[in-house]
Amino acid sequence: MQRFGTLGKTGKFSTDQFDIASLDDEIRVDHLCESLLRLYYRFQVEESGARPEVAGANARGADYLLREFIIGDRRENLFRIDPKRIRQFAGNWYIAKSLEPNRGELQTILQGTAGLYAFLSGFGLYPAVQTAEIEQYCRDLDYYQRRIDDFWAIENDGFDAWCAACPVEP
Repeated sequence: MQRFGTLGKTGKFSTDQFDIASLDDEIRVDHLCESLLRLYYRFQVEESGARPEVAGANARGADYLLREFIIGDRRENLFRIDPKRIRQFAGNWYIAKSLEPNRGELQTILQGTAGLYAFLSGFGLYPAVQTAEIEQYCRDLDYYQRRIDDFWAIENDGFDAWCAACPVEP
């Protein structure tokens, strides 16, 4: 971790930089997120000894959840999300928005996301207690598989009931 110095308030990133109040902010935060994900990739390879293809898959997984859902759809600061957002993403948004939602792809996304929040927590940028909650939500693959199966089984006007079982809250 020493090679990466401090990423927090006195280092490369300030959590306040990721606040979104306008379209311009969203674009700026999207670029900041890209830089953060590049650091996450490098950290995995250089400090954790991950193979580049594994580190790349993890970074791409976290990238999808953060840049498409947290930043693009929810317009939230990725450092201030409620861990329940992970469940809302994996149990609803991802399934409804993907052409072919599947456990394998979702597992890669969630594995990368759990790793990213552990990385952020290690630099004091996200609370350890909430990181543990995120990791727990990321491991709940059987639940998400049931949600995917239930999604494919929807008939008539069952979509609203399906959504209500795991809503994406404002």
